[in-house]
Amino acid sequence: QVQLVESGGGSVQAGGSLRLSCVASEYTFCMGWFRQAPGKEREEVAASSYSDVIFYADFVKGRFSVSRDNAKRTLYLQMNNLKPEDTGVYYCATHDRLGCSVWSQYNTWGQGTQVTVSS
Repeated sequence: QVQLVESGGGSVQAGGSLRLSCVASEYTFCMGWFRQAPGKEREEVAASSYSDVIFYADFVKGRFSVSRDNAKRTLYLQMNNLKPEDTGVYYCATHDRLGCSVWSQYNTWGQGTQVTVSS
């Protein structure tokens, strides 16, 4: 089974930036980012297919950018202009079906990386 390892989380002030990384142990077709705020359900953030077809959740609104380096089996999430409501655990996930924007298909998860944004 594919293993995913996230990194890059941390604590920043509002308006700051962070870049998250997720390394997969082997090839995967769809890779995505999800997040879970304290006391809330996990929600999708962004996803990328192996061929760089990209999807974003509506709330991203240009603040976040996802990219992928297939040679390194790595998915990135560049987060700019961070807000306190972006605080949460960010998870990388993957699946090998078609339809990288079908969020319910993601079935393999990393351990998560904490992002904390202070006002």
